[in-house]
Amino acid sequence: MKELSPGSNWNVPNALTALRIVMVPFLGWALLHDGGESDGWRWIAYALFVVAMVTDKIDGDLARKHNLITNFGKIADPIADKAITGMAFIGISIIWDEWWLWVITIVVLVREWSVTFARLSIAKHVVMAANQSGKVKTLAQALALGGFIGPFNDLSGFWRVPGLILWWAAVVCLVAAVVLTITSGLEFARDVMRQRRKITAA
Repeated sequence: MKELSPGSNWNVPNALTALRIVMVPFLGWALLHDGGESDGWRWIAYALFVVAMVTDKIDGDLARKHNLITNFGKIADPIADKAITGMAFIGISIIWDEWWLWVITIVVLVREWSVTFARLSIAKHVVMAANQSGKVKTLAQALALGGFIGPFNDLSGFWRVPGLILWWAAVVCLVAAVVLTITSGLEFARDVMRQRRKITAA
């Protein structure tokens, strides 16, 4: 947990956060273009998703390194993250249309938005940093979503086998992400309750 400090909303981390929010509808449009049957648009969606994940890492590192924690950032950053991953999960569920993927999507979205709302509920007093399992969950989630967004299983010729390997790796990452989504969510709920008790006692 990191105590808040005032700062201007006009900075690079917040600009990158705003960029991710703007990217959400474009990601959804590219991913679902032609019902998700267009490999070209799926690759564009994959590129957008990769850019979103990279900028998420960059703006977080910059904000911590230069102490650029702002009111806008503490609200918009988690919203941007959940909007991007939420759009990706819903998009791949629509494309694949498998009941088990919809169940995973619902479980993940309920957890992610519950954590976001809990984090924002005490953001006035303290920033809740992600725990280690939460960070691993985020990485597994990003790798899994990337593997499903990009049409790796549709590659042919020389790229057929590497594409299938990457696709199955994404499946493994998705399973890991689901497990970590639940366990890290429980850990976060425990930490939030501890912070609430400290705030109440202060």
